[in-house]
Amino acid sequence: MTNPSGLSIRVAVGVLERNGEILLCRRSKSARYALKWEFPGGKVETGETSEEAVRRELREELGIEARIGNSLWNEETTYPDGGVFSVSFYHVCEWSGEIVNRVFDRVEWTYPQSLAERYDILQGNAKFCRELPVLLRNNYVAG
Repeated sequence: MTNPSGLSIRVAVGVLERNGEILLCRRSKSARYALKWEFPGGKVETGETSEEAVRRELREELGIEARIGNSLWNEETTYPDGGVFSVSFYHVCEWSGEIVNRVFDRVEWTYPQSLAERYDILQGNAKFCRELPVLLRNNYVAG
């Protein structure tokens, strides 16, 4: 599935944090980029802000109502299959409801250090994962 227009697809994801750990999700076997680890979230719909998209996606994918925190990172990635994605990452440390895996092959709480070395991370998340421990630390200082 290529993107013939060359325009990037806007995506917004939530970095859920609890007790120093973050939630990673592994894509299903039938999904594009199957079995790659990522953060929950998805495409920003027309007329929707990135924050609204994260809130909606977390409700759909995990069954929670989240309070979307600070923006942590923005990055555009072009994949070998032609997919171009502009991803906005948001810190999420408050939500209501129990997390229920509705769409992923697997979800896992893990510490943010060395994610890209410990997991088969989705290409567009790899650089962010390397910076995540510092970004989270700075978010608490700045936020």
